[in-house]
Amino acid sequence: MINKKYLKLFKEKTFVIKYGGSIMQNKAAEKAFFQDILEMKLAGINIVIVHGGGPEISKWLNKIGIESKFVNGLRVTDKNTIEIVEMVLSGKINKNITANLSTQGLNAIGISGSDSNLLHAKKKYLHDNDKKIDLGFVGDVENINKDLLINLMNKGYIPVIAPIGCDTEGNKYNINADYAASFISSALEAEKLIILTDVEGVYKDIHNKDSLINSITVNEIKTYISSGIINGGMIPKMECCIAALEKGTKNIHLIDGRNEHCLINDTFNNCGTTISLKDVMKKCQKAI
Repeated sequence: MINKKYLKLFKEKTFVIKYGGSIMQNKAAEKAFFQDILEMKLAGINIVIVHGGGPEISKWLNKIGIESKFVNGLRVTDKNTIEIVEMVLSGKINKNITANLSTQGLNAIGISGSDSNLLHAKKKYLHDNDKKIDLGFVGDVENINKDLLINLMNKGYIPVIAPIGCDTEGNKYNINADYAASFISSALEAEKLIILTDVEGVYKDIHNKDSLINSITVNEIKTYISSGIINGGMIPKMECCIAALEKGTKNIHLIDGRNEHCLINDTFNNCGTTISLKDVMKKCQKAI
């Protein structure tokens, strides 16, 4: 564990944390995560948590006989599917997280992106050459009600957000949690966007663990994507990070959510992959 005095350097700064399925499936890492949140809050850091829940959604869809279909990593979401998605994200997962935070003595409030127009969304389409691909009730974030989040944080609450968006006609949309966290962190001009993943970070060669990229800039990401070094499912995640940095997020950390106390140890000890906007990266000080 790092020196607690170091955390206090970030007093009153905002961290947006994308909490993913990798940590939900590891009870020891999950418990350590909530302990880390407590340490951050005690240091005066403002925290917003955005969670996903893909494996849990797939489990419940399977129970009722609905096949999970994906296009470019995005879940095809028809009318029946969006009902299950909302039930799982806004219900079970969201409330489990707030309950666990509450057991640490923290004030956490679980909200859906459809509450108070938090995540104002529009229907998302994918494009394959000239072909438009309809994913159903899948959305992109257009804007957020950041005043709601700021008011909650000013009152000492940790907002825990289920990525369900809503448009002006009341239609609800399934929003990729990485994209939701990215948009929120930019709107809040967060000091850090911390993305918990199920890998150690970004690799030059996914089959070579020694090729982990410790730090990378937006320009380098674009070069690696065009050259094929970054490929597959990591491309949309990296595009999401680029958008976050270009629109106001200060720094991004991709860390392995399976590691116990990864939230503090890996973020502040320069583990995983740190992503910055500028070519001359402002390195994260290594804590002792």
